[in-house]
Amino acid sequence: MSGVMESTVGLADPKRDLARFEDQLVDAARRVIASGFYINGDEVRSFEEAMGRALQLESPVVGVGSGTDALILALLTAGIGLGDEVIVPSHTAGPSVAAIRAVLATPVFVDVEADIACLDPNCVAEAISSKTKAILAIHLYGHPADMDRLKPIATHHGLVLIEDCAQAQGALLHDRPVGSIGDLGCFSFYPTKNLGAIGDGGAVSGGAERLKVVRKLRTYGWSEPQYSDLPLGRCSRLDEMQAAFLNVKLPLLDADIKSRRRIAEIYRDRLAGLPIELPAERPGAYHAYHLFVIKTDFRDQLREHLSKAGIMTGLHYPFPVHVQPGLSEGTRTAGPLAVTLDLQAKILSLPLFVTMTDAELDKVVGAVQDFFRGGR
Repeated sequence: MSGVMESTVGLADPKRDLARFEDQLVDAARRVIASGFYINGDEVRSFEEAMGRALQLESPVVGVGSGTDALILALLTAGIGLGDEVIVPSHTAGPSVAAIRAVLATPVFVDVEADIACLDPNCVAEAISSKTKAILAIHLYGHPADMDRLKPIATHHGLVLIEDCAQAQGALLHDRPVGSIGDLGCFSFYPTKNLGAIGDGGAVSGGAERLKVVRKLRTYGWSEPQYSDLPLGRCSRLDEMQAAFLNVKLPLLDADIKSRRRIAEIYRDRLAGLPIELPAERPGAYHAYHLFVIKTDFRDQLREHLSKAGIMTGLHYPFPVHVQPGLSEGTRTAGPLAVTLDLQAKILSLPLFVTMTDAELDKVVGAVQDFFRGGR
């Protein structure tokens, strides 16, 4: 034995992804330091305008402190609070539901569609009650939810349709960017996201009138400095330094999504024919591949096999929200959530990140093939 440990393939590698921009990021940091303006300065305004253009919107987005804050501020802007219900999938990350609880509204859990793991419009329609005020459509893993069916449901019932785009920045539906289809869109710039900062950050997209409210709420409800005319205001501003970093990275987002899609296509080609279900991409959808999530009846055994081979994997998500006491108390569950429970036992996220090398891809693919072709 050589005594040299075989290299590990990470699930993501934000450090390596960021290294591509190191010189520009250092220049951006120096620019902010030299400016003397550290809150809501030129970098924030520039980024808000650029992202608004990238989303094909007439209004700049509003930068906020995190993706969770983006959801909270969107819900508050929609007038949602105590006694109101918000329809949301149980198969999601906990922060989506934590935001609903933070405004004292009631999450109503519904099932997802088996192929894309996003809200099932049929279940949404059946879950609507007199208390329902909003639908939170989560574009999970990078694939758009079925907005073609969700939007008419929301319109018919007079509901606010909010998009959770945290995992799907760069995704399209009929050539429209996610975050430009519903009434409000919410984004996260957590470091591992498709457009990641070097810390927390988020943004809200939507029409000009709604975004005026978001802009007030993010700074104590102020309509002018030191004068608040809206209740429930918060302190949630996108940091000037993070905005500067995002200004460096945003112009390269489309290229990064193409890199993610290239890696996903290699996985598709080389894992085809194995007893696993590969991620779906519906007609008209442009998957942003924040995650590459397969499904298999041998999930736990495969995960152990890959771990022994030095390959990190993920579970997104191991516990449906409706079974988590800290998030489900006092909520309502509509239907048996059979698809959600089935997904919980089968999903496995394989490594996928922009700077993933061909050698790393070969290692992952080879280990998966080995498992199903006798290695287990």
